Amino acid sequence: MPVQETIETIAEEAGQWRRHLHQHPELLFDLPATSAFVADKLRSFGCDEVVTGIAKTGVVAVVKGKLGAGRTIGLRADMDALPIAEQTNLAHASKNPGKMHACGHDGHTAMLLGAALHLASTRDFAGTAVLIFQPAEEGGAGGRVMLEEGLLERFGIEEVFGMHNEPGLPVGSFAIRPGPMLAAADRFVVMLHGKGSHAASPHESRDPVLIAAHLVTALQSIASRNVDPFDPVVVSVTYLAGGSEAALNVIPETAIVGGTIRTIDTKTRKAVEQRFRDIVTNTARLFEAQAEIDWRPGYPVTVNDPEMTKAAIAVASDVAGTDKVNGDCQCTMGAEDFSYMLEKRPGAIIWLGNGDSAGLHNPAYDFNDDAIVHGLRYWTTLVNDRLGKPAV
Repeated sequence: MPVQETIETIAEEAGQWRRHLHQHPELLFDLPATSAFVADKLRSFGCDEVVTGIAKTGVVAVVKGKLGAGRTIGLRADMDALPIAEQTNLAHASKNPGKMHACGHDGHTAMLLGAALHLASTRDFAGTAVLIFQPAEEGGAGGRVMLEEGLLERFGIEEVFGMHNEPGLPVGSFAIRPGPMLAAADRFVVMLHGKGSHAASPHESRDPVLIAAHLVTALQSIASRNVDPFDPVVVSVTYLAGGSEAALNVIPETAIVGGTIRTIDTKTRKAVEQRFRDIVTNTARLFEAQAEIDWRPGYPVTVNDPEMTKAAIAVASDVAGTDKVNGDCQCTMGAEDFSYMLEKRPGAIIWLGNGDSAGLHNPAYDFNDDAIVHGLRYWTTLVNDRLGKPAV
């Protein structure tokens, strides 16, 4: 049977796996059913090695080519879902209340499983393909934990590649860029300690709600007045709390301000953090109050290696045609913990078109099964391209 027909057949089966995974979402590192499903499939495909329990529920499979010695490359997919109540009314909607695959990790997992099936059955390459099924991408830094447990060294991985679906990008299309692909994402929570009073006597207070209002406005000056406009920075206050609806005549003692800051440049990231701290501390001091800062460092910038990006563009062009590959797409201010792997090994992550779907992390989102065949072709072509010849 021709390879193209084989890929299409696998893609149909992978669609069934994807919908099964969508119905049974799990969160962070707590992926017992997902991990078992993935490991069982990989064993049934005849992979040379299937290792479980890395970063608690991560799974790694090894497939050796039949053409002799060569490089070892890693292909990574994330498996975890999000704590979101699904609102799709689809036949394959989540059966786990309050949990759903709202970022397409079900599709990512299914596509890499499909690639594993094809690679294990053909083995038309030299060297080794290592298939990485990662837990806890959604805020748990599962990729970092896998590295800390020796993923790269244990399996001898020399290059590493990732793929993520992109709503709004047409199905069958790809997008990528060299250098920064996704932003660093840090979080903050500020506790403002003021002085409470009766609402009729605000002069007797050190009103933390008023201070919070000034702080929200002042923080916006970081991006607008402290950073080069050509150096992307996003400061978003996403959480405000203070007082009680049951006591609207009371100025509270404390208020909380929380949010996220996203940057692309490492030096800018450090400078923005310092400016943030200065603004918070001095705004509180201006109103004779105190500020307690809880700074929560997040994922670093996801940086694509230039040479690996060229390789990914060539593969995507072979798969989709050059007119459907954007090799210089805009950097997104979203974040990815694949960044940790790219800090340790050369590689690249690429966007795969998901078509006209709801956005990521939206309760109406669903991975587009029509994209699976294109992701499968990308993965299998990438392996054959990077490992197509024996080592000399």
